[in-house]
Parts: sequence; structure tokens; C-alpha cells
Amino acid sequence: MNPRSRSRRWLLTAALTALAALMIFPIYWMAVSALTPGGQSQSREFYLWPDDPTTANFVEVFSTQPVWQWLGNSLFVAVIGTALSVCVSLGAGYALAKFRFFGRGLIYAAFLVTIMMPIQVTLVPAFLVVARIGLVDSPWAVILPTLFDVVGIFIARQFMLGVPDPLLEAARLDGAGELRTFLKVVLPTCGPLVGVLVILGFMTRWNDFLWPLVVLQGNENFTVPVGLSTLTNNPAFSSPWGAVMAVATVTVLPLLMVFLVFQRQFVQGIASSGIK
Repeated sequence: MNPRSRSRRWLLTAALTALAALMIFPIYWMAVSALTPGGQSQSREFYLWPDDPTTANFVEVFSTQPVWQWLGNSLFVAVIGTALSVCVSLGAGYALAKFRFFGRGLIYAAFLVTIMMPIQVTLVPAFLVVARIGLVDSPWAVILPTLFDVVGIFIARQFMLGVPDPLLEAARLDGAGELRTFLKVVLPTCGPLVGVLVILGFMTRWNDFLWPLVVLQGNENFTVPVGLSTLTNNPAFSSPWGAVMAVATVTVLPLLMVFLVFQRQFVQGIASSGIK
């Protein structure tokens, strides 16, 4: 390697390292604030590490608020909702990519139009439907309206367009039905796609705030984002930011775990789907 190429490589490495540090710093600052009594809002001086780190914020908020219940609700909504949504996205993506039927293009175009539609447009009709079937203040009120993930269906269709048609025809000639062809031939090739759908679906449901805020009413039924919003005006805390940062630090951990587990499939799936 010549000196010019080596210097360019070192510059690129330094730039990427600085960018990574810039992206990670808010998470680090959040953890430092959680270990500071009252959070960093109690001090006018900015510091990278507290002089006397303590877990008092964690103890206080977890002992006075149903944080474990919030975490359990969020975990239930995220895991069950993501699992069901991935199944729906795989099935719908396979049908739109490999089946020929009347109105397929119109249905696909309608799916794409809904991506541009803000959630505020469908908020009231969706709430009325949920209220009519008696699911208000239930985790299923959060899960069921989000099963049809248009972005997930779009990604699944783009990925399955790359599955060779002769492979499916060979399975059908061997006597396999459509369900068996999908489960035995198509699904084993969808590891990267599943990784993408799991990460995006879990992250979306774990961080969702507006829809759970509308349909969940009891304090113990809140998800973590909704529960966090109640801490800022809670009279139980003299300075709520330490409690907020403590809960936020804990809630980041499931997202990191899911990403670390599926990161390889995520990168492969994004590349295979043709989405940059």
C-alpha cells in the first residue's frame, strides 16, 4: 500500500471513529445523567462523569413507579406484534411478488399510498374500531392495528422478487402445494429479510408513543414511552430528570440486544432488497 492510500485510509478511519463517537455520545450522556443525583439538570456545570456516581435514581423510580409493568407491557407488545407482523409481511410480500392476479398492481399502489399518510389521519377511525370491539386499555389494542406494516410488506416484496421462479415451479412440479412451497423453498432463503423485519418492527413498536397514548388509559397498562411521559410532571420527584434518564437507560438495552442478534441479517437484507 502506497503512502497516499495509507493516509487516506487513516483519515477515513478517523472520520468514521469521530462520527461513531458523536452518535454514541447521547447514550453515554444519558447513562451518566442516570448515575447523577437528580440528573445533570441539578448542576450548571457539564461533566463527562459524576464525582459521586449513584444508583439512587434507579432505586427511587423503580420503587415508586410500576416501571417493571411498563417494561413487561412494552416487551409483550413488541414481541407479539413483531412476530405477527413479520408473518403478515412475509405472506403479503410473497403474494405480491410471485402471484399473478387481477388488481395486483392497484393493491400494491394503494399500499404505497398509505406510506405517505400520517398516523393522525387514521387515529380517530382506528380508535373507534378498537373501542367498538372492546379492546381499549388492552395490549391488543396496540398490537392488532399495526399488524399490516406497509413498509415491511414493501421490503418483503422487493426481497422475494429475487427468488428464482424456476425454483418455485420445480417445487410445484414435485407436488408441493403453495403453502409447502412457501415454507420449504421460499422461507429458508429469507433469513436476511426476517432480520430486517424483526429489527424494524421491534424498534417501531418499542418506541411507539402516540397510538399507545390514545388507547391505553390505566397507569399500569402503559408502555415505556407513555410511562416516561408521566414522570416529567410527577410530584413524587423533586427533579424528575434523574428518574427519566434512569428508565430511558434501561429501555435502550432491549433494542441493543435485538440489533446485536440480528445485525448481520439486517445488513444482508437491506442489500438484498435494493434499499440504500
